[in-house]
Amino acid sequence: MNKRNYIYFILLAVMLFFVVRWFITIISGDIPKVDKWMQEVATAFSDTFVYTFLRWMTELGSEHFVIPFVIVMVFVIGFIFRDWVPALTFGLGVLGAHILNMVIKNFVERERPSISVVLNAEGFSYPSGHAMVSIVCYGLLAFFISKKLSTMKAKFMVQCFFALLVFLIGISRPFLNVHYLTDVVTGYVLGYFCFIGIIYLYESIQRKRQRK
Repeated sequence: MNKRNYIYFILLAVMLFFVVRWFITIISGDIPKVDKWMQEVATAFSDTFVYTFLRWMTELGSEHFVIPFVIVMVFVIGFIFRDWVPALTFGLGVLGAHILNMVIKNFVERERPSISVVLNAEGFSYPSGHAMVSIVCYGLLAFFISKKLSTMKAKFMVQCFFALLVFLIGISRPFLNVHYLTDVVTGYVLGYFCFIGIIYLYESIQRKRQRK
């Protein structure tokens, strides 16, 4: 294991530790201290430019945007690659992340800090669908776009752009008080594992196709 992979492993291990700890706290009916702290921070930014900006960013992770966006991108990816496997990997990957998110939400049954139809914030809270689905959706999009780019600089810029987008979509939820911070962080962690798993499956399928 090289140094870079070792650092990734340590970070994921730390995040998993906190996710498990938060999960136990939430299941017991308590609110983790970090959630209470984040609510105080979010209150300080209400009625500011930050709130308004994040109000717009959260739309990019809402179902009424993501669903038509994914449908369009399935056809775009299929056309660009001239192959149905990347297109289906993208579409089914996002759908699978959404289904898994709903299963976990209905199991944990954590109530939201507030309900808002306008902000696409109904139903249970843990983990955040905006965070979990966005990291899969935009992560896979960055992955497939990068495959069509020839320079490392261009690939790095695309990956940074979508990473920032995913971060802003996720962090918008606790700032808008429709999710707790632990919902978002857990959504990121679970979404990342889904993302890695989907890429591994895609590349395995492609290797088998190439051998035939």
